[in-house]
Amino acid sequence: MTVALRLTEHRPRRGVRLTAAQAALLTASRLVTVTPEPEGHWCVSADREMVGSVRLTSRGEVIDLVITPKLPVRRLFFLLGYAQGGMRWHQEAVDVHENDDLLPVVAHAFARMCERALGQGVLQGYRTVEESAPVLRGRLRTTDQARRRFGQPLPAEIRYDDHTTDIAENRILLTATRKLLRTPGTRAGTRALLRRVLIRLEGVEHLPPGQELPVWRPSRLNTRFQGPLRLAELVLRSGSYEFAEDRALRAEGLVLRMWQVFEDFVTHALADALRARGGRCLLQDRRFHLDHAHTAQLRPDLVYEPPDAAGPTGVVDVKYKRARGQGGHTGDLYQMLAYCTRLGLAEGHLVYAAGPGTTAQQHRLHGSPGVTVHQHVLDLDTDPETLLSQIDTIAEAVRN
Repeated sequence: MTVALRLTEHRPRRGVRLTAAQAALLTASRLVTVTPEPEGHWCVSADREMVGSVRLTSRGEVIDLVITPKLPVRRLFFLLGYAQGGMRWHQEAVDVHENDDLLPVVAHAFARMCERALGQGVLQGYRTVEESAPVLRGRLRTTDQARRRFGQPLPAEIRYDDHTTDIAENRILLTATRKLLRTPGTRAGTRALLRRVLIRLEGVEHLPPGQELPVWRPSRLNTRFQGPLRLAELVLRSGSYEFAEDRALRAEGLVLRMWQVFEDFVTHALADALRARGGRCLLQDRRFHLDHAHTAQLRPDLVYEPPDAAGPTGVVDVKYKRARGQGGHTGDLYQMLAYCTRLGLAEGHLVYAAGPGTTAQQHRLHGSPGVTVHQHVLDLDTDPETLLSQIDTIAEAVRN
């Protein structure tokens, strides 16, 4: 029996009727929190900052779980695309309804981009092949020949570069296409587009499950494929997985960690804005430790160093939560105080995903010298241009 469960991020759903096995399956997934209620009902909460669509299976139990973000899906899609090198994925979903789930929007945008890219022809490239052959082609692998053939001239152990469509880029596209086709929630029109992608990629090998994605490098030749490739990697890296604690439990779908999406967007957008003003930005900077023994490592989300400076002049940490008023989050203030103390800075910056207004607040902390923490709030439910304008305002405050 398949159970369909739909939740909204950080909004508990009460009175859900589940069997004990289904509740255990949800708990084991670590995607939601499940607590018992009277009369065989359960309260299910999506409070772990995960959103997406996933099918959970274990010992005959099947649950189709959908967790919708508080943020409109197209806004989320813009954040994802910007953090992935400025990809304009949100523009590819213009005919998908604003309140659609994440998975249908991702699948639709991916199918459209593949259709356009492959419409100009399938990408070809060179792939290194090592094999045994009755004729010499390319180069002879002398060590392998001596070890395997004991002086026999044929077959020859050879290595050559083959011009083919079976290259890393096409394998990634094919594997993501097949994954989206078998994932619940992909719509009929999108499935038709995805099946056309499969036809055009005939002869390309599918990537084995669990294998690391092959490396590809942006170039002039694969320019038109870079958008769908980035999106395909997102789909595959957010894909099916098994749990070491329970080999029978599987989850397949698309699940995103919202804190990571928000952090990636803010740090990349801030870095772009600050680099345009000169200097360099280091993300997740690991150079600093809180103690002399170098056992307590610090890792601020962004450190800014202006041109010709002797060291950092700005530090930023990003928080996917609602900012508080004048009191602030004590733990976040402690963390920023540690960063500023170690980096020798008089000011630090905290960026929140929501809060009372977008005007920056200040927290003046005790110490000698004192540290001022600037608390910034982004309005995510706005158009991309306005959101990037808010980022520019924060960048100017960090730079000054």
